[in-house]
Amino acid sequence: MALAALRRSGTAGDDAGPEQVAELLAAQTYDGLRIPALQTAGSADLPPTGLPGRFPFVRGARAAGGLIGGWDVRQRHTDANHKEVREAALADLENGATSLWLRVGDGALPLEALPDALDGIHLDLAAVVLDSGDAFAAAGPAWFTLLEARGAGTTRAAGKARGGFGADPLGWRARTGDPSGLAGALRDAAVLAARCTAQAPGLRAITVDATIYHDAGGSEAEELGCAVAAGVGYLRALTGAGLTVVQALDQLEFRFAATADQFATIAKLRAARRVWARVAEICGVPGAGGQRQHAVTSAAMMTARDPWVNLLRTTVAAFAAGVGGADAVTVLPFDHRLGRPDGFARRLARNTQILLVEEAHVARVADPAGGSWYVERYTDELARAAWDWFTTVERAGGLAAALDSGLVADRLAATWQRRRENLAHRRDPITGVSEFPNLDEKPLQRRPAVVPAGGGLPRHHYAEEFERLRDRSAGHEPTVLLVPIGSPAASGQRVTFATNLFAAGGIAVTTARDENPPGDEKRPGEEKNPPGDVQRREKPPGVVCLCGSDRDYAERADAVAEEWRAAGATRVLIAGRGDIRVGGDAIAVLTSTLADLGVPQ
Repeated sequence: MALAALRRSGTAGDDAGPEQVAELLAAQTYDGLRIPALQTAGSADLPPTGLPGRFPFVRGARAAGGLIGGWDVRQRHTDANHKEVREAALADLENGATSLWLRVGDGALPLEALPDALDGIHLDLAAVVLDSGDAFAAAGPAWFTLLEARGAGTTRAAGKARGGFGADPLGWRARTGDPSGLAGALRDAAVLAARCTAQAPGLRAITVDATIYHDAGGSEAEELGCAVAAGVGYLRALTGAGLTVVQALDQLEFRFAATADQFATIAKLRAARRVWARVAEICGVPGAGGQRQHAVTSAAMMTARDPWVNLLRTTVAAFAAGVGGADAVTVLPFDHRLGRPDGFARRLARNTQILLVEEAHVARVADPAGGSWYVERYTDELARAAWDWFTTVERAGGLAAALDSGLVADRLAATWQRRRENLAHRRDPITGVSEFPNLDEKPLQRRPAVVPAGGGLPRHHYAEEFERLRDRSAGHEPTVLLVPIGSPAASGQRVTFATNLFAAGGIAVTTARDENPPGDEKRPGEEKNPPGDVQRREKPPGVVCLCGSDRDYAERADAVAEEWRAAGATRVLIAGRGDIRVGGDAIAVLTSTLADLGVPQ
């Protein structure tokens, strides 16, 4: 039965046998991992995963995990106006958020405005994590000054405060491409980490932001490998400045992207803990290797078109982050790609997590994915692939050297190119953009967001090429004429397919049947329809796409196509042939169609 279904879908040829079914059903990740469709206990010889809170921390960095109070619901704020930040932050904390993630400096909230923005917020109860870019050296003293002012001039408030400063000099180097000042920035990060260790044990100086490598198109293993390489670089800097290995490990938090591929996200977070535990083991302190994880729903997967679908993407991603054992989770608002989110979008983002914790009880079980043969094997193979990439970076001299040489950029670009091909051919579908787009969509308007730093690794969005085509079509109303051949039953499936395909590029369709004058029983492309009948149109038809069954094509496609060319069609396409088919290059078809219709670049 499975073989028959594979043959009908075109996945298996007529010469395929039952012994090939398992191979044909297996999937392959961007890391080259083969994922069998059926997992069994004997499918792999897996290493021990331990217990939650114990080495190798696969099942969670802390024994209780999220069982007590769930995970940390962390809301992101990027406004520059301290009044808006304060109002939004208070609303978040009063309605279920448990920590704040504030962007400061570089067009966002000025450091000097922090006291006003956080007025009324109890910093001993709500953790605050700063995203300070290259300004972390100034952000640290400003934050300690604020804490001391809150504590009436003592260090007691600093001792109770929780959160971090977001120092990530290697990440800044990757994001901006600027290698200057890295050595000094690492020294500043070490000084800040030492102060946190001495005065504020609840604060962490460094955030290893792996979403940089994810946004550049990297795979799960590449994201993990780069993160581990950055983490090891920071361990060297911190221990070189006098901190112990345990103290240095305690100063790091890791940030990973959570995507709508829920099992990849679950396995990635579990694999990240295994790999980092191995680093701690090599450093001689395996028991201190519990990795603190902050999962953020992927910005790369978010769409500007049909943004409401992002609600579904982020819900699945947040679920996966919770199941995967993230300590903190941030859900990006559904309108993230459109500019600054409004209050309604922030509320939905916040409540997505609260529902998962309070109503779906996702946090009620420690390591809910543990014991799944699929997840356990995926975790192990992903950890091995991540370790291979990490050691490749280390052999190149570490992350900074690998960035300078182009090793990282070239590797991520190659992965992005493979992903781009799958997106263009719609093997990786994007609901609402490459599949089932809504041409009647009314765009949402948002205030412009702060432009993030750039110049280094690129920031990709999975929908970017389709959305550029939609933007190109806007205001031009390009239209393709569909010509059904044969009965509606025979042509209907390909009419639907072609309609969906062209809509992905912002191209509407009409049909030849719809355009015939009322009462005319003869239709272009149908039997007994004289060739001259197609020429009764008032203007040339532009691009024409024939839609019918293979049998009708064999009998009449060439003749009908010639009739439309004679009638002045710029181009005649045939649904089901060439790239106008399942698995064809949709981006190429749509780009050339817009050119044929005279839509400017």
